[in-house]
Amino acid sequence: MAVDGDVEGSTSSLTAEPLLRPKSTGKRSVGMALFSTAVAVCGSFEFGACVGYSAPTQAAIREELGLSLSEFSLFGSILTIGAMIGAITSGRIADFIGRKGAMRLSAVICFVGWLSIYIAKGSWLLDFGRISTGYGIGILSYVVPVFIAEIAPTDLRGGLTTINQLMICTGVSVNYIVGTIVTWRTLVLIGVIPCIFLLLGLCVVPESPRWLAKVGHWKEFEAALQKLRGEDVDVSKEALEIKEYIAALELLPKTRFFELFQRRYLNPMIVGVGLMIFQQLGGINGIIFYASQTFVEAGFHSGSSGTIIIASIQIPITAVGAFLMDKSGRRSLLMVSATGTFVGMLLTAISFYVKEHGWYIDWSPYLSLIGIMVYIGSFSIGMGAVPWVIMSEIFPINVKGIGGSLVTLVNWLGTWLISYSFNFLMALNASGTLFLFSACCGLTILFIAIFVPETKGRTLEQIQSSMSS
Repeated sequence: MAVDGDVEGSTSSLTAEPLLRPKSTGKRSVGMALFSTAVAVCGSFEFGACVGYSAPTQAAIREELGLSLSEFSLFGSILTIGAMIGAITSGRIADFIGRKGAMRLSAVICFVGWLSIYIAKGSWLLDFGRISTGYGIGILSYVVPVFIAEIAPTDLRGGLTTINQLMICTGVSVNYIVGTIVTWRTLVLIGVIPCIFLLLGLCVVPESPRWLAKVGHWKEFEAALQKLRGEDVDVSKEALEIKEYIAALELLPKTRFFELFQRRYLNPMIVGVGLMIFQQLGGINGIIFYASQTFVEAGFHSGSSGTIIIASIQIPITAVGAFLMDKSGRRSLLMVSATGTFVGMLLTAISFYVKEHGWYIDWSPYLSLIGIMVYIGSFSIGMGAVPWVIMSEIFPINVKGIGGSLVTLVNWLGTWLISYSFNFLMALNASGTLFLFSACCGLTILFIAIFVPETKGRTLEQIQSSMSS
């Protein structure tokens, strides 16, 4: 990795005289940016494949390998432990070896993890494979949205970054469906294939120009930016803006973890961490992980409809959210989404409450069905994807590694906390638990209204400068 001393010439000369020679103004090409995004979101699909693997394979793995319920529970939950470790190291890795290097490393680790699961004859190799894939997706959950945000044109950044969440949902859904048809060892291929595509694709796509500028690789920066925008496009203005911003950051001392809580970084910290906390406190991973059980407790005879409903709703509505991201804006989409999750969770809580008191027994299951559909649909259109988009936009590049790692760690910690405690809370007081989640969704609305800025149509440098001032 290059250091500041590798920069060719002084900071002032770099900002005063662009390396890029102005070209004739041509029509902007987004082909390479789209292709690079398509390659990166192979990592997002891998994320979803890892998360969705354990649900359809539980009975088959336990029967073939003779695992106890506690042994399989460890296999399922250890993914989040690996992901938390990956989240802690993700920022440093992405800053040290680059965005492409971090994705390449993650793909290799996930590949090794899947191979371990495939050849497993007992719990040891299963757990090793599971924690390895967890570590890999912990890194991917940070670096994929960051890479996309750093390569995307300003007017497409929101929509392209949202494809990250869309592909996560797709990976989960594909595993749910294919897992009912093939054996658990064959299902490993659903996780291996995106690793291969990611490794091959990364040989073609350019590195993030902003990371190249940060580490002083100016010639590579020029080539990457030109490749992403089109060979005949004049990118001198965008290049100069990036270099001036990087030059200003170089004047700041190297940031350590506790320095994230300085006043200049307080706004992005509040927004990034706060959105991830409220995303999890709304109860999404309790509903997703235990959809079948929740539907049975709501009064349905079979819970299999739960995963089918979630799979059928998540993908198309997340796609709609991706389309609206750069049309309506991040903040407004979050407001609509948070309001919808509040209404959906409130309806679900009411359905459980009336069922517990023996009122309207015939109607309560349908009220819970409506509530969960509204909740999942509302979450998918905004709260699922937008916090990751905003996380990738708000941190200055000199603290993006540390800040992004913290935000990602908070998200995975919340995932573990809610998924682990959900069954206990529901057994203690089901309606009270759901009312608590709905209250958190209501607080999310207030948080967004007070703290979250609109980032639509602004360059990363403009966003980060305004939030750190």
